[in-house]
Amino acid sequence: MDMELAHLRENYIKGGLAERDLHKNPFEQFRLWFEQAQSAQITEPNAMTLATATPDGIPSARIVLLKYFDQQGFVFFTNYESQKGEELEENPNVALVFYWAELERQVRITGAVVKTPREESEAYFALRPRASQLGAWASEQSTVVPNRQFLEEQLASLEKWYESQEIPAPPYWGGYRVRPEVIEFWQGRHSRLHDRLVFSRVDESKWEIERLAP
Repeated sequence: MDMELAHLRENYIKGGLAERDLHKNPFEQFRLWFEQAQSAQITEPNAMTLATATPDGIPSARIVLLKYFDQQGFVFFTNYESQKGEELEENPNVALVFYWAELERQVRITGAVVKTPREESEAYFALRPRASQLGAWASEQSTVVPNRQFLEEQLASLEKWYESQEIPAPPYWGGYRVRPEVIEFWQGRHSRLHDRLVFSRVDESKWEIERLAP
């Protein structure tokens, strides 16, 4: 039986995005919106959809967490031997999407990834909660496991092994920096006439800004 969903429709009325209000640097515009998402007490405002694809163009997407960003790009960490890691090794082109429903906003980013330097990955790993550090060792991400108990036994064994030691970053674990080529800021508007302002990279320090029809 088909499920009819046409009635699930919101009328966006919380704001607008005019060119005169847009920061000329997309990273600073993102910083402004991200800070506003934090102030709105959105649960995990750093949650983002990461879309990857195989060399044949078969896509996959999942939610990951943005850990920090700067003028060079947006950084997340993962297991390099996971499905996403293998896909990124063969095809570094990605898309990111942040969606903040409470603010009726989304940010879309496309670009390519580069691995963060090893010392940068290790420095971030050292800041993670100990349980998360152990989890990075316990789970061979994206591989088939027999059951939940297998994972819990792996974790218990590692807790005992590292009981009185610092936990090093696994050699297969580290960061990726997404260097954006296009960043779109989307603000929901009345009657589906949404605001879409897009930054396209011209060179290292210059961006072209255009408005797209919704």
